[in-house]
Amino acid sequence: MDLARFSQVSEVEWRVEPVGGMRVPAVIFADAGLIREMDDKVLEQLTNVATLPGIVEAAYAMPDAHWGYGFPIGGVAAFDADEGGVVSAGGVGFDISCGVRTLHTGLTAAEVEPRKQRLADHLFAHVPAGVGSTGQLRLNANEMDAMLRGGARWAVERGYGSAADLERIEEHGCMSGAEPGEVSEHAKRRQRDEIGTLGSGNHYLELQEIAEIYDSQAADRLRLRVGEVVVSIHCGSRGLGHQIGTEFLRQMVVAAPGFGIELPDRELACAPIKSPLGQAYLGAMRAAINCALANRQVITHLAREVFADVFPGTHLGLIYDVSHNTCKLEPHTVDGRTRQLYVHRKGATRAFGPRHPTLPADLRDVGQPVLIGGSMGTASYILVGTEAGRTRAFSSACHGAGRAMSRHQATRQWRGRALVDELASQGVLIRSPSLRGVAEEAPGAYKDVSAVVDAADRAGLARKVAKLKPLVCIKG
Repeated sequence: MDLARFSQVSEVEWRVEPVGGMRVPAVIFADAGLIREMDDKVLEQLTNVATLPGIVEAAYAMPDAHWGYGFPIGGVAAFDADEGGVVSAGGVGFDISCGVRTLHTGLTAAEVEPRKQRLADHLFAHVPAGVGSTGQLRLNANEMDAMLRGGARWAVERGYGSAADLERIEEHGCMSGAEPGEVSEHAKRRQRDEIGTLGSGNHYLELQEIAEIYDSQAADRLRLRVGEVVVSIHCGSRGLGHQIGTEFLRQMVVAAPGFGIELPDRELACAPIKSPLGQAYLGAMRAAINCALANRQVITHLAREVFADVFPGTHLGLIYDVSHNTCKLEPHTVDGRTRQLYVHRKGATRAFGPRHPTLPADLRDVGQPVLIGGSMGTASYILVGTEAGRTRAFSSACHGAGRAMSRHQATRQWRGRALVDELASQGVLIRSPSLRGVAEEAPGAYKDVSAVVDAADRAGLARKVAKLKPLVCIKG
């Protein structure tokens, strides 16, 4: 992307003032190198987002931004319902509430190493992964609706974890306002036996060693120590979320003219927040958030079973669970006035700063943990939200490395078997049902996650706490 198209606010903030139909500026947080690597489509999509009714302050993009459906992935935008604001299915995405949770193991990398191969094999056998993967749970109609209302709380009530887990999950494990009745029967059928499964694409379960600490105070509060091993789980709402996104996008495209909404791109299909269609989508989307939270909670239980078998007496305590691909109603101060805004984060992480009332009491003076997953075989990071982030992109941060090339391009450049062997020689064990899927997720197909995280840190979106390096990756 050409830097000349922007006015530079700082080393890591770039701005395009409103032109044409734009109601607000477009702002990208990234350094010059990351901006140059971005496809021109990112700015095109971001300026299109800036034209939507009721948008507040600016349309933002995170350092990992890349082309997506409607909104760029890494896009953040907030809308005021009282000023004709809209909700956009494309601004949430198809994998609703795709997210990351990270858990302590209490083990060091030296303790894990002799049993690493056994752990990899057991996790791969115990946690279903891949396209069309199904789990041990098969939900009937009543249980499906209970899960969509209850999220991780539903899972805990059925023995998949403990109440302590819920304190370390956004929304305390259950998104209020979910309406299972707004979820189609087709979407529910797709999810009937997919709870407790990773799915495919960039989803994974990883064993990671804490390699470096940047903020000792925050690390102490999160109980992070160099050399210890954590488990990270990255997955979402599986087929149910994708079906909800697909169905409501179609409805919103058809309905937009009746709402008087002129779309610069059909993929930006949206509906007024206060309309029946907007409310129906929010109810279904919140149900999908709960589906994703339940899914990660059940996978956590499966991982705990494996560790209890391989390392008797261990307990995987939850550090935190964050969601991407959501729209949430939150209070934010804009122009000196606190307003209730519907914040869309597509491929972006909520990053509340210190003293935010929704944070667990023991983390309130630290800030919300922000979990940034790397690409297969590369580093991941733990950050925390900052005070400065309150005035930057509605307390939002990046969510990962961000793709640098398409999956099709990746398969033309890499072979899965060769990647598995190469990473094994570096001490990283890969287990996947699909070698093609491994090629699609080649580390080289993604941006440099360290550069992305450094840009987020320098922009004040979130503060670096720890760097994690992979040991085992169960790949969808």
